[in-house]
Amino acid sequence: MNVLLSAAFVVCWSSGFVGAKLGTQDAGATTLLMWRFLPLAAVLVAFAVHRGGPSWRALAPRDLARQALIGLLSQSGYLLTVYYAIQLGVSSGTTALIDGTQPLVAGALAGPLLREYVSPRQWLGLCLGLGGVALVTTADAAATTGVAWWTYLVPFAGMLSLVAATFLERRSRTRVTPAVSMTVHCATSAVVFTAAALATGTATPPSSGSFWLATIWLVILSTFGGYGLYWLVLQRSGVTEVNTLMFLMAPVTAVWGALMFGEPFTTQTGAGLAVALGAVGVVRGAGSRRAEAEAGAEAEAEVAGQ
Repeated sequence: MNVLLSAAFVVCWSSGFVGAKLGTQDAGATTLLMWRFLPLAAVLVAFAVHRGGPSWRALAPRDLARQALIGLLSQSGYLLTVYYAIQLGVSSGTTALIDGTQPLVAGALAGPLLREYVSPRQWLGLCLGLGGVALVTTADAAATTGVAWWTYLVPFAGMLSLVAATFLERRSRTRVTPAVSMTVHCATSAVVFTAAALATGTATPPSSGSFWLATIWLVILSTFGGYGLYWLVLQRSGVTEVNTLMFLMAPVTAVWGALMFGEPFTTQTGAGLAVALGAVGVVRGAGSRRAEAEAGAEAEAEVAGQ
């Protein structure tokens, strides 16, 4: 079951970079993000008001404020930088690639902040994944011209924003259901992006069909699929394993971008994909061995107690 969830997460999360590329061909980043979140937030909030339930009543104002901050970091901060970088000319594959450095940052911080320590074998997998990321990056950068060097720092800032949101959520002592967290996050993003679009005079959407196709694509695949599965896999597998899957985003997005937009896909890109797949296998294998060892230790302790 975890393997299927992980595969679905990789596909849906990668779809966000492709949808951003598709949507920003006809409109700016703030326009696309406003119309992605405003109708969605209205539906989610209306559903929450109609249904209510214990999951909402059990939350204190402090819990809602924390969820709003998580949404601000994981959606508003992260997505705005990703979309803006693609709008500036960074390819979808390279944007996903820069986002793929997240596992190393999260892995380095997981121990001191969450006490989820990374084993030597997991570090080996993380470094191997970084090698795959580097292969895809250099191949894409060599084939792309006319993009200023500083634009590559924009998605890097978004990656740090998502890492901060991840650790903020993991350190929370209050468990929030996915429906509640998604409603709060999307409502927060709708307010932020609508205000940004109105302030910059970019709130009016284009009439092109490709823009609305990209909007529907992003709501279904990226928000409900990618974003929802991110928190689900995070809860089931932990920070290190879910972030290791990020190594697959760049190669998968590179393949997708090559098929849909004719973005460059070279032999070096294919090699990077193979290395990234190997990295995920190493880290997941290390996690399975550690889980088996912990289960064995618990069984031995139980026998000794008896």
